[in-house]
Amino acid sequence: MRAVVARIAAQRPDLDVRLAFLDLSTPSVDQVVDAVASERHSRAIVVPLLLGSAFHARVDLPGLLEDARARHPQLRLTQAEVLGPDPHLIIALRDRIAAAMAADGASAALTELASPHVRRRPAGPRWGIAVAAVGSSSAAANTRTGDVARLLSAMTGWDTEICFATTQPTVQKAFARLRARGAERILIAPWFLAPGLLTDRLRDALPWLPQAATIGAHPLLAEVALDRYAAASLPLELSA
Repeated sequence: MRAVVARIAAQRPDLDVRLAFLDLSTPSVDQVVDAVASERHSRAIVVPLLLGSAFHARVDLPGLLEDARARHPQLRLTQAEVLGPDPHLIIALRDRIAAAMAADGASAALTELASPHVRRRPAGPRWGIAVAAVGSSSAAANTRTGDVARLLSAMTGWDTEICFATTQPTVQKAFARLRARGAERILIAPWFLAPGLLTDRLRDALPWLPQAATIGAHPLLAEVALDRYAAASLPLELSA
């Protein structure tokens, strides 16, 4: 995440870009907001580096920002939209999968992937891709995450299945479905920004399968984050 934020800052040197964490690491959201307020900024856009709109985006972060507004009434805080299944991030996911295929000895398939507009299955073995996300207690959030697998399939022609690290369907279920449809080789594609406990859990579930890298500091991630910033910073339209 520090590499992502450094890339964002490099692309927009006119902005004061800072990294904060919701939990498990520092600096915290509270610490960063307090620092911004102490430096007499009047407005801050908070861009959640989150792939889904679930508890963190809908409850956790808004609660933290509401408390911060009470502490710093002079600071206008705006929460931007989550990253979501943006087409640019689907391309980033595709790039990570292609790299994993190459590492797994499937470099012949990469020629077909040079364009983000590929609509047919690459040559070589028939690949099945288990797109693995964190999962949510919100069925609606999980349904939206399922769009990632569908968009990836439309872009590349790969056979895809969505699965989750914390709920159903599991990666084992996705593996079984892909095998039943005739996939000759199967790869786990984490729909995660960074590695951690849950990506380790996915790897341990089926340790013989290749697993792509997380999206990480892909250049397109910085672009999407800046798009969310730009949308949130637009002036509100006044209704009649």
